[in-house]
Amino acid sequence: MLIQTRTIVVEKGFADQVVERFSKEGAIDSMEGLLDVSVMVNKRAKEQEEVVVMIRWESEEAWKNWEKSDAHIQGHRQSKGQPKPEYVISTSVNMYEVKAVRKGKAVKQ
Repeated sequence: MLIQTRTIVVEKGFADQVVERFSKEGAIDSMEGLLDVSVMVNKRAKEQEEVVVMIRWESEEAWKNWEKSDAHIQGHRQSKGQPKPEYVISTSVNMYEVKAVRKGKAVKQ
């Protein structure tokens, strides 16, 4: 399993706009190998707000297929050269290879 995270730090009061954008259905949703997309807001953020988008893929190959897909490339072409919203302070992207997963004992199989 491969997990991609995108952390977006925004000015106070703008997290809901980021959550709305990343919660909408899009081309990625029909991509083979996509497990799920989670959109989370850091409850401990004080001065600014932080939204984390976590995208889980079955494999690195599934993610690479998304990266090479026409839908993904077209989306980047459309936004190329457009300024980011003024309320966005920073964005970072990370990739994680999942090495182990433990389920809670109370989870039914």
